[in-house]
Amino acid sequence: MKNNRRDFIKIAGIAGMAGIGAGVINGLSACNNSEKDTKVPLAADENVDGSNQSIIGLYGAWAYSLTENKIPDYSFRNTKWQDIEKWRVAAKERLLDRLGIPDIGGIPKVTVNKQYNYDGLHIEELTWQLPYGRATEAILLKPQNAKGALPAILAFHDHGANKYFGTRKITKTSDKQHPDMVSHQKEYYSGLAWANEIAKRGYVVLVSDAFPFASRRVMLQDVPASQRNGLNDQNPEDSENIKAYNTWASAHEHTMAKSLFSAGTTWPGVFFAEDQKALDVLCARKDVDATRVGCAGLSGGGMRTVFMGGLEPRIKCAVCVGFLTTWKDFILNKSFTHTWMTYVPMLPKDMDFPEILGLRAPLPTLVLNDTHDGLYTLPEMEAADKILAEVYKKANATDKYKCSFHPGPHKFDSKMQTEAFDWFDQWLKA
Repeated sequence: MKNNRRDFIKIAGIAGMAGIGAGVINGLSACNNSEKDTKVPLAADENVDGSNQSIIGLYGAWAYSLTENKIPDYSFRNTKWQDIEKWRVAAKERLLDRLGIPDIGGIPKVTVNKQYNYDGLHIEELTWQLPYGRATEAILLKPQNAKGALPAILAFHDHGANKYFGTRKITKTSDKQHPDMVSHQKEYYSGLAWANEIAKRGYVVLVSDAFPFASRRVMLQDVPASQRNGLNDQNPEDSENIKAYNTWASAHEHTMAKSLFSAGTTWPGVFFAEDQKALDVLCARKDVDATRVGCAGLSGGGMRTVFMGGLEPRIKCAVCVGFLTTWKDFILNKSFTHTWMTYVPMLPKDMDFPEILGLRAPLPTLVLNDTHDGLYTLPEMEAADKILAEVYKKANATDKYKCSFHPGPHKFDSKMQTEAFDWFDQWLKA
């Protein structure tokens, strides 16, 4: 594979999923497709009022004014909603309509390709075939020699501007890991495979490759030669080839998004459809107590948690890590740090972003933020927390909601993992 690639923008001091990780806009949930900045910096203009600046210039204030100081029609904070169940039914119907979730059939047939024990866990390598694309690969982990039906976790991997990898980002199935995943887990997860760590606490954990990552990625051989930038699928595990592929896949996101919109669906809608099939697979297992299932993920996995947690009543406990802010933050400050996978056309008129997750109230919900997460502004992360707190207060469930701010950049480190796992234990093992 030729090294025909562009470097990601380096931004010092920012660690991000949607484009900012350890100083690289490499996005655990998003990525920036910009090329390395070689422009000559402009001279500072002392007459410019910085308070009027936004990422879309003078259009920012106007764009935000379209929803500014308005409680959306399908927000539970709106005084017209007093009955939580009537609100939930109406709000979910509107969200489902906006998402354009495709019908991808029933529970897929699962093939167990390999079983073994490692790290004190029983591990199964699974595949299932959806009606389109290549087969989905997944990893299932549970305590070795576990008996009976256990609580379960649907674990979502991050984005990380790395579509070549999926399940391997948060699992470890042998002593021999790809060096890229060793560094990835060190940077974002304190060197831990967090899916393994939660499984050791007595859970059945399922991690599947998301659309379009790893086994579900867009293969170069499947697109026209004119769209490949001279690349191919040969020697795929080589780190240089992986880097080149990820750069290509980053630039391809706008093409995928526009094609999905043209098909009458959305990227979050496809995510939800495929994640729901993974949940079907998990809940159908005899070793899983389907009444005690949670989900969690960092960054892009946090975004998937927002939608899955908000829409799926089978998710009894949700932990969103590094992906909660407001639509205002995206409008004025941070859409450039996030992938095309984030957005649902017209939805901001119906509910603010955290209210998607708020649809699950009064079910237990934990939000974990990082104080120096470059993907968001701190004031809007705090505003999102306030919105969810108001929703849970109105639902008479303040004890079921918690939001914590941890010091540092975009990550799900060992301390945050402990808080998340304790939250799951509190609500899924009671």
